[in-house]
Amino acid sequence: MRESAGLRRTGRRAEKCGRETQGIPQRTGEGKRRKGRKRKEERVRNMGNKKLGFGLMRLPLVDANNAADIDMEKTKQMVDAFLEHGFTYFDTAWMYCGFRSENAAKECLVDRHPRDSFTLATKLHVGFVDTKEDRDRIFQAQMEKTGVSFFDYYLLHDVGRGHYQKLTDLDCFGWLREKKEQGLVRHIGFSFHDTADFLDKVLTEHPETEFVQLQLNYLDWDSPSIQSRLCYETAVKHGVPVFVMEPVKGGTLAQVPEAAERLLRQYHPDRSISSWAIRFAASLDNVQVVLSGMSNMEQLTDNIGYMSEFEPLNGEERELLARVVDIINGNISIPCTGCSYCTEGCPKKIAIPKYFSLYNADRQEVREKGWTPQGTYYERLAEEFGRAGDCIACGQCERVCPQHLPIIRHLKDVAAYFER
Repeated sequence: MRESAGLRRTGRRAEKCGRETQGIPQRTGEGKRRKGRKRKEERVRNMGNKKLGFGLMRLPLVDANNAADIDMEKTKQMVDAFLEHGFTYFDTAWMYCGFRSENAAKECLVDRHPRDSFTLATKLHVGFVDTKEDRDRIFQAQMEKTGVSFFDYYLLHDVGRGHYQKLTDLDCFGWLREKKEQGLVRHIGFSFHDTADFLDKVLTEHPETEFVQLQLNYLDWDSPSIQSRLCYETAVKHGVPVFVMEPVKGGTLAQVPEAAERLLRQYHPDRSISSWAIRFAASLDNVQVVLSGMSNMEQLTDNIGYMSEFEPLNGEERELLARVVDIINGNISIPCTGCSYCTEGCPKKIAIPKYFSLYNADRQEVREKGWTPQGTYYERLAEEFGRAGDCIACGQCERVCPQHLPIIRHLKDVAAYFER
């Protein structure tokens, strides 16, 4: 039930977070940094007042079994319709659509529309970078693939514990600052799949960050493992605008349980189920862009229909989504309440509630989606805590669990699921 309570307080918490930040004692030079952050936020806000972004990662395909076989004609139609309705933000990345998304951006967008009619974002994933020379090799290839002379937004892709040291060793943050100074990038930021405390560390060490891209949706809002709310509030504290990914959890929140769907349709018979998820994210004050990975014209038409004249969620709608969260969580695989009694004496330091939360979240995902972020979160937690497979079946956790869960058996399920 904690998740529902957190959802009901969404607007007030974000507001409170902003006020509390104002009262934090300032370090030397902090006042100047805050002024810089305010100017930074205003610059990014100037991208326009349309909060919907086109994520070019689930484009229509000719061959459904080949992610690189993009249907360019259908994509062109979608791009044209998106721009015609006043939306401008397009997001791609080096490896999307079998490494063909950036090519699609060129053919469907850049070659067909004036450069000042759209903004384009792409990313550098450190998984494809082993040397400092690789950074420029990939960047140059991205400019050739997209056909642009500069990127409006450029992100270091998937910053987290597993990649941060390598990004630091290769000076990717300094390299990106240089690209901006050279006029090759207008705004610099990063995407993030990790915990709020680590986000705080990265933003503290890199105050030049102009925006951060977070997984944020109403189901993950109070998740103890994904920490959407805590990460959002951390960005607010640093004065860094948020760009949202996974607002519908890859389609999961477009296919909610029947009881939940009935509630939403009774309130808004003419609204799609997925619209509730996108509007939840877009209703947050510090959110500048909500990305939707649209794969057909029907999805795009639906999104631009309610986002053209965007109306934030009202109090009744927030209460309704809180009930939807309760219904979804009522179907979870492991009914862990997250009390953490089990972790105190665990000899292997296993993050039991966090792993159960990830397991539950992943099993709620739409299977057709393919990749899901929970595996990434699991690996990063496992760098700090013991793995589920490290359990020695001592029984300490089960003796103190107030829910009397068969934790040892559940840990075996989690290990088989994430460690295969």
